[in-house]
Amino acid sequence: MADLRDLGLSEYESRAYRSLLDIGPATAKELSESSGVPMGRVYDVLNSLERHRLARSQAASRPKKYLAVEPDAALDRLLEEKQRELDEQAEQYEAVVDELSTELEAGDPPDEQFWTAALGPEETADLLLERLSAADDRVVMIAAAPASGLDIGAVGGAITEELESALERGVAVSLLLSEELPAQLPESVGERYFDRMADHPNFAVRTAPGLRGTFTLVDDAEVCMEVPSPVDPGESFAMIDLKDPEFAGDVRRTFRERWEEASPLSL
Repeated sequence: MADLRDLGLSEYESRAYRSLLDIGPATAKELSESSGVPMGRVYDVLNSLERHRLARSQAASRPKKYLAVEPDAALDRLLEEKQRELDEQAEQYEAVVDELSTELEAGDPPDEQFWTAALGPEETADLLLERLSAADDRVVMIAAAPASGLDIGAVGGAITEELESALERGVAVSLLLSEELPAQLPESVGERYFDRMADHPNFAVRTAPGLRGTFTLVDDAEVCMEVPSPVDPGESFAMIDLKDPEFAGDVRRTFRERWEEASPLSL
């Protein structure tokens, strides 16, 4: 159940405001009696309500009387104040992230093999986006068919943003697609993938016949591979991220051979 405390008021402030709405103009003593706010606290509570612009006082009367601001105006003011606080917090967090991004650095990739796996569409997409965001030098994506474990239309924009960010960081991006794949992709995905990046000097797309498998090579050091379902090869079962320099080197050499034989994509 929603409560004024959810918008930043204290328990006493919430009770005092509700009581002012019920009883109308009231003195501090009357409000204390109706709301249950102790007399020793009621003036502080009323001053706080005035600072929040939730109550007005009639100073000419003796004793002073207080009146609640109409609920619609009061709620709008509380919402504006809360949004302002959240904006300030967001700016503070962004500043912390900027500072930590220059302070924290990953070590050199390990020489030994390390792998992790993601099951399910959401986890699979998160893993792929995470690895794209970690690229420092080069991204190679090879796709023989749409990643069946992903909703291409839904995540295409997110992947495009990561690829564009990688290009802005100076990362070279190469996409090698099966000849049939472009026709299978939604038109909007083609526009986002190619039109917005086609002119970038570090971005290239080619197509080749007979490609098998769908995987992404990151910095020549790790490979994200889509694993088809053993029950239905047309469906995705998982995605594996494998950090193995030797295996990544084999993939890189195979990619180079197929890339040389491939044709530039024209949409």
